[in-house]
Amino acid sequence: MTGAGDSTSQTALPYCSQPVRPEIPLSPDLSFERQRAILLNRTKWVNGTVLHYFFFTDGDRGADRRQSDRVRQAFGTWKELGIGLEFREVDSASEAEIRIGFAQDDGSWSYVGRDVLDIGIRERTMNFGWDLTDEYGMATALHEIGHTLGFAHEHQNPFAGIVWDEEAVYRYLGGPPNNWPRETTFHNVLRKLSPQEVSGSTWDPDSIMEYGFPADLILQPEEYRAGIRPSLRLSALDSEYVLRWYPPLEDDKARQLSPFQSAPLSLRSGEQENFEIRPEETRRYRLGAFGDSDTVLVVFEDVDGELRYLAGDDDSGQDRNSTLEFNLRKGHRYVARIRLYSAWSSGNTAIMLW
Repeated sequence: MTGAGDSTSQTALPYCSQPVRPEIPLSPDLSFERQRAILLNRTKWVNGTVLHYFFFTDGDRGADRRQSDRVRQAFGTWKELGIGLEFREVDSASEAEIRIGFAQDDGSWSYVGRDVLDIGIRERTMNFGWDLTDEYGMATALHEIGHTLGFAHEHQNPFAGIVWDEEAVYRYLGGPPNNWPRETTFHNVLRKLSPQEVSGSTWDPDSIMEYGFPADLILQPEEYRAGIRPSLRLSALDSEYVLRWYPPLEDDKARQLSPFQSAPLSLRSGEQENFEIRPEETRRYRLGAFGDSDTVLVVFEDVDGELRYLAGDDDSGQDRNSTLEFNLRKGHRYVARIRLYSAWSSGNTAIMLW
């Protein structure tokens, strides 16, 4: 994500300081494969979600138009890859999943993926603590949005094989401009992610989610002893990974879901299926998954051509299936999206409306 000088004595750049994510309690009785699927998928959005973002303008959280325009541009850069997510700016914090501040004394950071849904509506889910109008600032905006899409710091990939000079890292990040305590440095740099949390086995040093590091912080691999200098742009692997999770959406191919008719699912871990619901009567309905599986299930209502969130459920790691109960109105259009974490036993899963 960041460029860096040729040695630790040169001017350091500020880094993203990611908030500590809540630990997800998983039963030790779950298989390794099931745990891995849950940890890998849990922060990712259901593809097709419209993510609404809001800029704070009050007090020290506000910023001038030049700063917010760079964030708008960064959202556009991610969208131009062809991903199935949509981004919409809104004027009210209560309507936004992503709430962006510009407090200059709080660094740059973002919560990861669906973790933003657990943050109070008056609180920021993303902050920018330095100028975004230069190349480094634009990379920062792309990086923080990457977190909101569900992606972690690339240098914490356990497959990177990085061996740090840990005390040198603590000294470097303990000095200006970051001035981090040791626990912040450990959380954002030295801590390795679990292999269960990482997609694939390839480390991408050019990723927008990678920090740039100067020389003398990395002991191994040998070729990175002189530092890591990402391009400050989305890499080819960034594009590949985000499109793997959020491929272009084809809602015109969504299956029709009618009451009391079970629809079998043929999905692999991480895959999603979409259904269209056009109720013939106004009443209260239930929608549920069946089978030995972990899923996330979300229903949207078509409001003037935009799909707005109606209800959702996530049964991952629990001894139950995702089930929703809601009112549907005759003559309205709804879309149900179900993403599979994992399936076991027979592997047969299905969804039904009743």
